[in-house]
Amino acid sequence: MQSSRPALIFGAFLLVAFGILGYFGKSAAIAVKEYERTVTAKGLAEREMFANIVIWPISFTLASNQLSELYTNLDQSSTHIRDFLAEHGIASRDITTNAPVITDKSAQSYGADSAPFRYVATAVVTVYSEDLQTVRKAMANTSNLGKNGIVLTAGNYDARTEYLFTGLNDIKPAMIEEATVKAREVANKFAIDSGSRLGKIKRASQGQFSISARDANNPHIKKVRVVSTVEYYLTD
Repeated sequence: MQSSRPALIFGAFLLVAFGILGYFGKSAAIAVKEYERTVTAKGLAEREMFANIVIWPISFTLASNQLSELYTNLDQSSTHIRDFLAEHGIASRDITTNAPVITDKSAQSYGADSAPFRYVATAVVTVYSEDLQTVRKAMANTSNLGKNGIVLTAGNYDARTEYLFTGLNDIKPAMIEEATVKAREVANKFAIDSGSRLGKIKRASQGQFSISARDANNPHIKKVRVVSTVEYYLTD
């Protein structure tokens, strides 16, 4: 009987100890749970920027039954286009001429007999320039090339004009800051409405920058946007 008393006393101490630990453990869990109250907000930053590079492929087509004549006409047409571009202030260093693509209709298994010309050639003179205004003025006068007998190829995907904006690194820091500030404004409004206060940042992520044409009619004006996502702690 006497030997069981120490065991009973030890057991009682264990029950009391576990009870105390359970109380403090529960309080700690509640504290952690309250500390983990968060709000996630997104902030958007946008800029409209002019493209700083234009790539303008001028594609044209010629046809002939004589291959030598075709090459002569290709050289003449390329020279006419280069002269036209020079007259509109486009520097020769910004102009390149691609090798022509020549199709022999007689070598095709379909439509060869009905083709009026045996050889058809497509060539491209490309302008790569940072002077958008000068190039766009030249674009507006391409009808003059048609008056000189140059048949421009329209609707060719490979010959579409491209406008590029390469100055993202110059505006990136300011846009990230703006997006983060807007995210905080949204989160702070939520905290006030819920009777809480905004705490420290738990985590933040920066979305990818996107660059797109502002609209279909103004591809030279770019819309640059980024969304930042920030998660904040909430405190009472």
